[in-house]
Amino acid sequence: MMDLSREARRSLDRLFPRLEQAFAARRTGHPQDWKRFTTRLKEHFPRLFQLYHGLYGTRYDFFYHLEDLLHSIARAWFDRPQDLVLLDAAREEDPLWFQSNQMLGGVCYVDLFAGDLEGIRSRIPYFKELELTYLHLMPLFKAPKGENDGGYAVSSYREVHPPLGTMQDLATLSRELRQAGISLVVDLVFNHTSDEHEWAQRAQAGEEEYQEFYWIFPDRTMPDQYERHLREIFPDEHPGAFSWRADMNRWVWTTFHSYQWDLNYSNPAVFNRMAEEMLFLANQGVEVIRLDAVAFIWKQLGTNCENLPGAHQLIRAFNTVARIAAPALVFKSEAIVHPDEVVRYIAPDECQLSYNPLLMALLWNSLATRKARLLSQALSARFQIHPETAWVNYVRVHDDIGWTFSDEDAALLGVRGYDHRQFLNEFYRGRFPGSFARGLPFQENPNTGDCRISGTCASLAGLEKAIREEGPAEVELAIRRILLIHGIILLAGGIPLIYLGDEIATLNDYTYRDDPAHYHDSRWVHRPRADWGKYARRHNPETIEGRVYGGLQKLIALRKGNEIFSGGELSVIPTENDHVLGFLRRQAVVFANFSEQPQTVPAWVLDQYNCHSKRRVHGISEMPVQGALELAPCDLLVLV
Repeated sequence: MMDLSREARRSLDRLFPRLEQAFAARRTGHPQDWKRFTTRLKEHFPRLFQLYHGLYGTRYDFFYHLEDLLHSIARAWFDRPQDLVLLDAAREEDPLWFQSNQMLGGVCYVDLFAGDLEGIRSRIPYFKELELTYLHLMPLFKAPKGENDGGYAVSSYREVHPPLGTMQDLATLSRELRQAGISLVVDLVFNHTSDEHEWAQRAQAGEEEYQEFYWIFPDRTMPDQYERHLREIFPDEHPGAFSWRADMNRWVWTTFHSYQWDLNYSNPAVFNRMAEEMLFLANQGVEVIRLDAVAFIWKQLGTNCENLPGAHQLIRAFNTVARIAAPALVFKSEAIVHPDEVVRYIAPDECQLSYNPLLMALLWNSLATRKARLLSQALSARFQIHPETAWVNYVRVHDDIGWTFSDEDAALLGVRGYDHRQFLNEFYRGRFPGSFARGLPFQENPNTGDCRISGTCASLAGLEKAIREEGPAEVELAIRRILLIHGIILLAGGIPLIYLGDEIATLNDYTYRDDPAHYHDSRWVHRPRADWGKYARRHNPETIEGRVYGGLQKLIALRKGNEIFSGGELSVIPTENDHVLGFLRRQAVVFANFSEQPQTVPAWVLDQYNCHSKRRVHGISEMPVQGALELAPCDLLVLV
């Protein structure tokens, strides 16, 4: 067996002189930069070699691609602006900066929220008012006109979509956000490109080098073998995982839409080129990249091609590249898969941050069932992750809601997973007795009845129905639901992420059906343009916008004013009441009533956690001096 540590040292000794020669002029002109680079390279190269060798070590041209990668890393380092070099040093001094209770995220589409990047710059005062420290701009890179999966079909990673601005605008924006204490977050779509990307265009033109960047087959022989084990992601659009291209007389692997071609990471040239794209974005001032569809990036015949060991190895290799050339860069995984698989992407050397789809799904489950059992179980058994990482907690993002809880976990509580998902889909479509929700199905499969759910937070939480069909009492309950679930993501541990528009209770926008590019994709119902007339009412407590915004501001102030909400440690409190979630954050006690009826927490529970000696810092329920606690409907009570 090869001693990879020894081989790494020998390889670096062999490759380093050629690297010095190639960058002779730049290292002579910038000796301190070269010194920093070589220090980091020597520190991280053994790990990079091990990972890269594990992926590509059997190839005859392994060392050619390895040397090519080192040249790309060195170029990116020398191109790194000085203010980002300083940021690198600051992040290395404080590697857990993202665990602070001061962290608060917002996410939006550039065009829908502010028109273009210049519009986003003009909204920096609003972001500061909301106290954001993290701004995720949804895909803003060049993409096909018309249908482009909301920007996730990327035609160029180095160009901003022309209506939104330029790459220089993005770099300027990142700098101004950083000066305002806000980290810029963007997506890097690792799994696929648009069929209009230069690589795909050259593949279509017959260039073999670029055909090897994708999974392209002359007939159905291999696609049929792969599809024996693959699931359909977008069955409404095309069956299976491959699309026929008449212009090439070829089948192309398209896990998602037919215009999104899956990249072939078994080719080291693809890894190297994507590493260059990643470092280019880091050098524009991007501090966090969301790795899109990470579960699908590695393919292996005879498997379902999801969550394979190669996917983790790829991400760790990309992470190691970043440690050398852009140490401030942090990875966030997007893996909307089984909870057991989600946590496998979370590690200091893989993805330091991760979306928490289980918490999101179970918050909505708890509102629908009025019970916190599954949520309490998940927080108890699945919330703790590596202490040097953090969850990104959210109630809504741009995507649909999938019910990603574990069937095994549900079975422990006597719940049948399939049946319960059917109930949740009916509930959030407003078709179940007692439902307050107004949601739409997404990618409904007529053969299985499966679907996911689209809708804004406010419409799913009952505000749309309350305004249009009911009255003030139901409006009040809907507002409480909105604040209840946002309060949990703010206080549970990790980075809370607000889908901008939810902070003023934006309702579903059904006009998407009038747009031919969007009418078949119900997710656009929760992607409306920002209504700045409604935003203007956010400071008026007599309006719904003001009530939700004001309530959210109180929760944000509570989080930011108490360091106990830093980090991610959380202990579940058994409340002896299925409707009430309880958890402990250091000395802070949080109770959440998911029922529209008052609920009681026994006195002995309060005594066990010294609740009677604590003061109420949030909530409408009255804290008794002694005895049991009666929680108001849909209330979030916080004791410190």
